[in-house]
Amino acid sequence: MSDNDITGLRRRMEGALKTLAHEFQGLRTGRASVNLLDSVMVDAYGSMMPLNQVANINVPESRLLTVQVWDKSMVKAVEKAIASSNLGLNPAADGQLVRVPIPELSQERRVELTKIAGKYAESGKVAVRNIRRDGMDHYKKMEKDGDVSKDEHHQKSDEIQKLTDEFIKKIDETLAAKEKEIMPS
Repeated sequence: MSDNDITGLRRRMEGALKTLAHEFQGLRTGRASVNLLDSVMVDAYGSMMPLNQVANINVPESRLLTVQVWDKSMVKAVEKAIASSNLGLNPAADGQLVRVPIPELSQERRVELTKIAGKYAESGKVAVRNIRRDGMDHYKKMEKDGDVSKDEHHQKSDEIQKLTDEFIKKIDETLAAKEKEIMPS
């Protein structure tokens, strides 16, 4: 196994970190963001579709989202999907435009969002550890097959562990930043 393999592991770990960042964008911090509605699925034309495939989402003000529904017949479905999305939002339809005011976060909701962020971070850590295990198993097999020496296996295992520690630290830093955003002092 060459350095390209370590590079491949790094790329996969970066992917896990990007996934975590994307999940964090969907957590409401009291400010409107188009990413807030990324997880909303709408029952459209007999199947579940992401909201952004049936409407345009905009942020005209810091505490308001507008959802411009393309098909007039989908307005009720979009309104229902947002209301039942577990984001604590109350949409109001105005023709083909659905207004979604972003309410002030209660302390209770902030604590709940912090716990959700922690779960997302833990999932990211699990993903990074699974990538580490794949790399370690690969080198173990290569040593068993005689493709690398025991010393080289040990050296690569150390590199993989350092890489894993680096990404676990990045996940912890990302979580700390998100928690600070959710629970300002």
